[in-house]
Amino acid sequence: MRAARHVVADALARGDAVYGLTTAVAERKRIVLSAADSQSFSRRLIRTHQIAQGPKASLDLVRGTMCCLANGFAKGYSGVRPELAQLIVTSLNEGLVPDVRVLGSVGEADLGPLADLAAGLLARSDLELEAGEGLALIDNNAFSTAAASLAVAGAERLVDVLDVAAALDLEAFAANLSALDEVTKRASQHQGLATTRDRVVSLLEESFLWHPGEARNLQDPLSFRCMPQVHGAARDAITHARRVLEVELNSAQGNPLVADDNRIVSVGGFDGVNIALVCDFVRIGLASAVGSASERSVKLLQATHSGLSAGLAEAEEDGDDALGELAVAVQSIAIEARLLAQPVSFELVSTSKAEGIEDRASMAPLSARRLDQMIELAARVVAIELVVAAQALDLRLRARNETASCLGRGTRRAYTFVREKVPFTGRGDPPPDNLEALAAAVLDRQCSTISRPSEPGGIDG
Repeated sequence: MRAARHVVADALARGDAVYGLTTAVAERKRIVLSAADSQSFSRRLIRTHQIAQGPKASLDLVRGTMCCLANGFAKGYSGVRPELAQLIVTSLNEGLVPDVRVLGSVGEADLGPLADLAAGLLARSDLELEAGEGLALIDNNAFSTAAASLAVAGAERLVDVLDVAAALDLEAFAANLSALDEVTKRASQHQGLATTRDRVVSLLEESFLWHPGEARNLQDPLSFRCMPQVHGAARDAITHARRVLEVELNSAQGNPLVADDNRIVSVGGFDGVNIALVCDFVRIGLASAVGSASERSVKLLQATHSGLSAGLAEAEEDGDDALGELAVAVQSIAIEARLLAQPVSFELVSTSKAEGIEDRASMAPLSARRLDQMIELAARVVAIELVVAAQALDLRLRARNETASCLGRGTRRAYTFVREKVPFTGRGDPPPDNLEALAAAVLDRQCSTISRPSEPGGIDG
């Protein structure tokens, strides 16, 4: 960082034309700044870009943004002083987190949110910005990168819990486990499918379904039978996204950049297209998984498919619907979640601002935010799925004169976990009207530790 800053200092001393350093920016890039103006311009640039709108970003997102920003500066390409990166690190360590608004960035640098962040950091510091440092603080995608990383981590946890809910569905439906045969992963060779299949088999270890004659159908509906393929595809999309974001997290974003041969080069390092693309990809992958989860719940609520009472009522002759109307709720939420899968990375923005040179946008912040919103909705789908599966299991086990001890080692603990939060809907009882606690548990980090039945913590522990 110090070596790169020397390159910047030399360019200033020579009076080289360097974007944002000795010149203004955007459509005013032809305006040459004096040495004195170059320093004050950094502060003014931040103030004029505080155009973000909307609610405040979460504490995790702002801290993640700060971490990304400091790490990007540490690569040396931005040409800022180490003291600026140290200010960010010190603020993180001391728990000083500025308010940052979430709306107003098109992903060609997160200008608005980062201007909020920069202004907040500097307001608590005696550090005076030097030439070029104001632009470096806002001309990158640290906000989008952090948002995408947190969302993809949430997607990983969601798919893990989707596996648990699906395993419980299989027992509740008395499904045919031939769909989990070892041949499925050998024939397919997709890693996501293999991982899903192995996880679900592990959760169902010791289940009554492995006994001959327990399956009700030769072939079950596709939402049950193709679950390893659907969850596996979502898992593969997430794996790809993680790889891309690991690269992005350790890259220097921005414009201009200090080259290794001591040149300062105008580039497009602030374009968040990779971030937007992978978040689009993950949302598309999750859409199928969420839709299948919804369909499995609906099938369990329908007597013609489940072989149980309509609506999973305890006493069908009373005409009670029990959980039947949850089919409407789960489909409504699943539809809303799937509609968020529409890609945004190809959205184009052409403006008259900056003489028309700002003629594209990655929409990376929107893509990440929609992924986070989809996960929130999907958690509610899974919460309903778990409640419906537990109700179906209660009725099926009662008909068999058996207890939950005949369930799989992992699904038995999942069933117990659900029943600790939501009781059985008995004769005359209304359906549970608030599953927020269960939905929150689905999103919790501990609830994703379910890959092996012996693993402690969360649903599986």
